[in-house]
Amino acid sequence: MQAATIQVTRGAVSIALAVTLGHFINDAYGAMLTPLSPALRGQYGVSIAAVTLLSSVFSLTSSVLQPLLGVIGERFDRRLMAAAGPALTGLGLTFMGYAPAFGLLLLLVALAGFGSGFFHPAGAAYTARYSPLHVRGLWASIFSAGGTAGMALGPVFAGVGLHALPIFAPLGLVVALVSYVITPSDRPSGARLTLPEYLSIFQGPLRRLWAMAVLRSLASMGYNAMLPFILLERGYHHNETASTLAVFAVASAVGGIVGGRVSDRIGRVPVLRSAILLTIPLFALLIYSSPGQWWFYPLTFVVGALVNASIPVGVVTAQEYAPGHVAVASSIMMGFSWGFAGLLVFLVGLLADHTGPVTAALVSLTLMVPSAFLAASLPEPSKQRFD
Repeated sequence: MQAATIQVTRGAVSIALAVTLGHFINDAYGAMLTPLSPALRGQYGVSIAAVTLLSSVFSLTSSVLQPLLGVIGERFDRRLMAAAGPALTGLGLTFMGYAPAFGLLLLLVALAGFGSGFFHPAGAAYTARYSPLHVRGLWASIFSAGGTAGMALGPVFAGVGLHALPIFAPLGLVVALVSYVITPSDRPSGARLTLPEYLSIFQGPLRRLWAMAVLRSLASMGYNAMLPFILLERGYHHNETASTLAVFAVASAVGGIVGGRVSDRIGRVPVLRSAILLTIPLFALLIYSSPGQWWFYPLTFVVGALVNASIPVGVVTAQEYAPGHVAVASSIMMGFSWGFAGLLVFLVGLLADHTGPVTAALVSLTLMVPSAFLAASLPEPSKQRFD
């Protein structure tokens, strides 16, 4: 009996590691697009707005449509969808420099986005299903940290240049094969729900949880978007911006793991509420700080850890609100919230054009206040096993 338990645990760990590796390489591919925008503009002879459209298309297919892809994931084998993610995302983005026309480039980027959109709800569902009940938050945060680490690696991939990117395509194919071999077939049993029944999942506390995540994400994205312009106004340049974003990314991974583990001990809602409330004053101080001050990078780390401590906890909370539909619940939190915030972040840029980047960052930070109120209104979900 004990040997069987050990075997099941090892199998669960293998599955979690496989989908976390998939998350790592999938998000590494996704993070290549923005650094390569100038090269894409030069090769295809298009405007900045047209290049920006590539990011919008990727956000649409990878994030905004994730709930729909999560629904598809509940109708088909998640094993295939988890493997398709890094394969499609890798093929779509590593061959961006070889599209014969800009219209076909848009199709490649859309294909890559669909790969990412298929992967996230399937990967999160595997993590939720096979994680031990008492450390579900920790496992979800490790899965989330895999994606964060991949996002830090993406710009390194992009550094080889647009036409050398295909050398990284086999990585996604290998990871896809490993994922397909290790993860078990997972076809949800039972009758298929109708569209109104699926829509009914997105109501009550899950809807408030989503709104909380959108406001929190928009505040964080607004700061990241304004950071280069804020530092430029203060006499700093690319190196300081890159260093700040790197520290923020590392802190995000650490904060997510700590937040997930703490939520296993004291509850999901207390972590959601506390992380957002503690972030507000420290984030305001960070906006007024500069790299020349000794506390800037330590403060960046603390703020990055706090603001991201609630991300994997939010995903687990959504899964526990809708235990029968973990793929759809995961996609609402992992894709739809980030994608919706990403579509709105251009408003922060418009505000900056009229008021300045510091003011725009501060205004976006105020969104943390209603986010905290929404977090405080959430009921604590019950911990239960996912079938």
